[in-house]
Amino acid sequence: MPEYKAPLRDMRFLIDHVFDFHTQYAALGAHDASPDMVNAILDEGAKFCENVLAPLNRSGDEEGCHFDNGVVTTPTGFKQAFAQYVESGWHGLAADPVYGGQGLPSSLGLVISEMVASSNTSWGMYPGLTHGAMSAIHAHGTDEQKNTYLRKLTAGQWTGTMCLTEAHCGTDLGIIKTRAVPRADGSYAITGSKIFISAGEHDMSDNIIHLVLAKLPDAPAGTKGISLFIVPKFLPDAAGEAGERNGVSCGSIEHKMGIKASATCVLNFDDAKGFLIGEPNKGLNCMFTMMNHARLGTGMQGLCLGEASFQGAIKYANDRLQMRALTGAKAPDKPADPIIVHPDVRRMLLTMKAFNEGNRALTYFTAQMLDVAHLSPDAEARQKAEDLLAFLTPICKAFMTDTGLEVTNHGMQVFGGHGFIREWGMEQLVRDCRIAPIYEGTNGIQALDLLGRKVLGSQGKLLRNFTKIVHKFCAANAGHAQLGGFVAQLDGLNQQWGELTQQVGMAAMKNPDEVGAASVDYLMYSGYIVLGYLWLRMALVAQAQLESGEGDGDFCQGKLATCEFYFKRLLPRTAAHRAAIEAGSDCLMKLPAQLFAL
Repeated sequence: MPEYKAPLRDMRFLIDHVFDFHTQYAALGAHDASPDMVNAILDEGAKFCENVLAPLNRSGDEEGCHFDNGVVTTPTGFKQAFAQYVESGWHGLAADPVYGGQGLPSSLGLVISEMVASSNTSWGMYPGLTHGAMSAIHAHGTDEQKNTYLRKLTAGQWTGTMCLTEAHCGTDLGIIKTRAVPRADGSYAITGSKIFISAGEHDMSDNIIHLVLAKLPDAPAGTKGISLFIVPKFLPDAAGEAGERNGVSCGSIEHKMGIKASATCVLNFDDAKGFLIGEPNKGLNCMFTMMNHARLGTGMQGLCLGEASFQGAIKYANDRLQMRALTGAKAPDKPADPIIVHPDVRRMLLTMKAFNEGNRALTYFTAQMLDVAHLSPDAEARQKAEDLLAFLTPICKAFMTDTGLEVTNHGMQVFGGHGFIREWGMEQLVRDCRIAPIYEGTNGIQALDLLGRKVLGSQGKLLRNFTKIVHKFCAANAGHAQLGGFVAQLDGLNQQWGELTQQVGMAAMKNPDEVGAASVDYLMYSGYIVLGYLWLRMALVAQAQLESGEGDGDFCQGKLATCEFYFKRLLPRTAAHRAAIEAGSDCLMKLPAQLFAL
């Protein structure tokens, strides 16, 4: 199994120099997040993830979760690791101090979440879903609900889930069958079954708080008739502790391709007592608070598993001896050269490095928008940040998971036949990553959300908010001595982006299928441009540090070389995506459905 080491140098490069978290923290009043505090948190987070979580990754995959008559037991060591995580204060790092959290910025919490998921993705699902539940209750719950649940959730005594889909509906939540019948005491009787519930049952906390989508008896049809309910596994007693068992049980756990140490449950609700959160029939709006948090976390899984895969691949490529370099022996004292000398291995490693580091920059850039949206006293600044988040969230989720899957596949390929063998650990990373493009809204759904709802639905406003940022950046750096050619390349694509969007919009006015036909290629096209902008921001800092002598020379050269690779080898993929978009829907839709039959 690859030995995970937190990439602290790369993290600090982004935090300290590219995005300057510290200046933003001061401007937002987050004075507890001083540079010394941030550095200490990074160091201690790295130790916990490297020494506690990473050693449980392979054993957790091999053992999996155990199910016995409705009781789920997590793999050996998971419960103890969670207790240590909670005791060390990691669970409430970015939570509201009113409810026992430390109140540090969301961006800092996401950096720690990156380390957690890189070291042990399955384990990270348990606290990750809880953070989403906390966000929804904090945003939409009553004062009584916040006081009842947030303190326990923040402390890690209780954990949380979100219960959306059912066996018959998948993403189409408008046809859910779970019902909520009002009770005389103001609560509701929740009846129905939910599937694919991550961390729906386990032994790591005293109680599990389920956020459940259900329909009231008089609810309108479709998604406009969905309400959200808090349904605890154990009902809180008069003292606020876990009391009487509620009518919710685990019917089974799924046997999965990957993330086997994460319990994915079927949950049955049988007249379970639930409590409405938010307004009736507005549950989907409330749930999106949680979903957006989950989608960012899922997008990060592509980065995190890609990072673990790269660390394994780069070590193997330097150690594995096979054939001689085409230009002559590079290790003449050995029977063969290390495979890192071969161009095709370099292609795979650089693709991995370029996506990982670009996706990390995307994560941290988005995290800064979260901080502004949560902490800024300026309403206009908060709205701008919210708009950027709305635009970037589907890109983060889909682009980062699709490229993360590509990265983990490359990592396994670098190992050759050994990559297919379980003991090396590379195939587990591929299996664990495969779910990420599927859950929290498949990447096809994310693409429809981006193009249909966010871009065309805003008449292009949300896109223009971002393209203006890129345009100003390109104008400010045009003619740069070393990077000017790449700046011009990005500027041209940025202009083309708007033109291509108009083209799709015009076609969609005549035929709505054009949106569905273009959406996935449009999202990937967009993701490549976003990463191009972020790679240039990194390269400009690296170039300046190299010239001033302030930075690590090898590190800066590595950034510049990887940026060049990205612009010459990966960014040109936009041309293929553009061609596919311009091909339209006809070649997809003209074949009658019956002709697909065998």
